[in-house]
Parts: sequence; C-alpha cells; structure tokens
Amino acid sequence: MSRETVQIACLHTAESNVAVFDVALRTAGLSGVNLRHALRADLLAAAEQEGRLTTEIAAQAVAALTDLCAGADAVLLTCSTLGPAAEAAAANAAIPILRVDAALAAEAVKGGGKIVVLCAVETTVEPTKRLFEAAAQATGAEVRVQLVPGAWAAFKAGQQDRYLAMVARAASEAKRGGAARVALAQASMAGASDLVAAGERPLNSPVAGLIAAAAAVVGAS
Repeated sequence: MSRETVQIACLHTAESNVAVFDVALRTAGLSGVNLRHALRADLLAAAEQEGRLTTEIAAQAVAALTDLCAGADAVLLTCSTLGPAAEAAAANAAIPILRVDAALAAEAVKGGGKIVVLCAVETTVEPTKRLFEAAAQATGAEVRVQLVPGAWAAFKAGQQDRYLAMVARAASEAKRGGAARVALAQASMAGASDLVAAGERPLNSPVAGLIAAAAAVVGAS
C-alpha cells in the first residue's frame, strides 16, 4: 500500500460485529491496516421498529458515516439494512465509504447461475435484493433472497451458537437445493460458514468487505 498504515473506520449496528471484523482482518491477511469501530445499534433498532429503512433513519446513518471520515482512510458500513446510506454518504465524501455487502454481491454473482442470499433480519431483505439484483445484471445470475426463520430472534436473545447453526443449516439446504453459490447477507452470519461442510461453504461479507475497503484506499491515493 502507498501509506504506512491504513485506517478503516467501521460502523456497526451489532456489538458482536466488532469481534467478527477483527477476526476477518486477520483472515484477510491485510498488513498495515488498522480498524476503528463505532457502534450505532439504535439505527438498526429504529429500522426494525419502522419495518424498513426510512428517509430519517438513512439521514442519521449518513451523518454517522460522515463523522467517521475524520482520521480515517476509508469507512465501511457493516449493516446490510442501512446499506443504501453508504451509497448516499459516498456521493459527497472525500474518502471511500463502502457498504460491506457490495463486495459480497459482486463475488457471489460473478460466475452466473442460481444464487441464494440468506438474511436474518426482515429489514435487510429489500436492500439486499436490490443490491444483488443490480450486481447480477452484468452476469445473468439468478438471485433469490430468503429469510432464515427465527434466526434473528435467537441472535437478539444472545443465543449465538443457535443463531449460527440455523444459518449454517439454511445454507446447506440451499446448496443441496441447487444453488451454485450461497451468500450470507449479514456480517453477523459470518461464523456460520465454518459450520458448513467445505464443499457447501457459503460466502460471507467481512473479509470481502475489508479487502475492498483497503483496495479502495489504494485506488484513491
């Protein structure tokens, strides 16, 4: 990289994602990259209460992302429900602002075929569908986005092992059902990949997102 240390600021809406991304940084093998974490669980909670990402919540997310630009080389939004806010914030930012699932979508659809994208939060389904379908236009991939029933209730109850097991089971079923690739839309799902047999392992967003953010810094310098 062209600078000694790259600072990536991450905006999370689940506290557990801090550890997820610290692990992903080591897995990605990115040297000279530091992560700075910020938590805004209230934004996802508000979107869940409204049943969608409203204009007001999106504006709050844009403001939070913009604030994180100070002292950072790139900002990464790790919440799929708030994803469109990253695109809005990036339009006027001096540094790259990315949504973590954009790199995942590009990777998932690049080979075409049938792609199953799993979500745990209902509010994530629509923004995820738009993102993956837009990416699929270039490859002709057939995208199906589906919710893992009961998974988010387990996550919110602190039943992390049960949550990941439910996601892993859904991923295996989708692969056996004919999916060329399975993608886990939410960063909190990443650990489920390790619970799936090697030949059926789904794609997840944290590693891909961090690599994309680091690459964007290089491209902008």
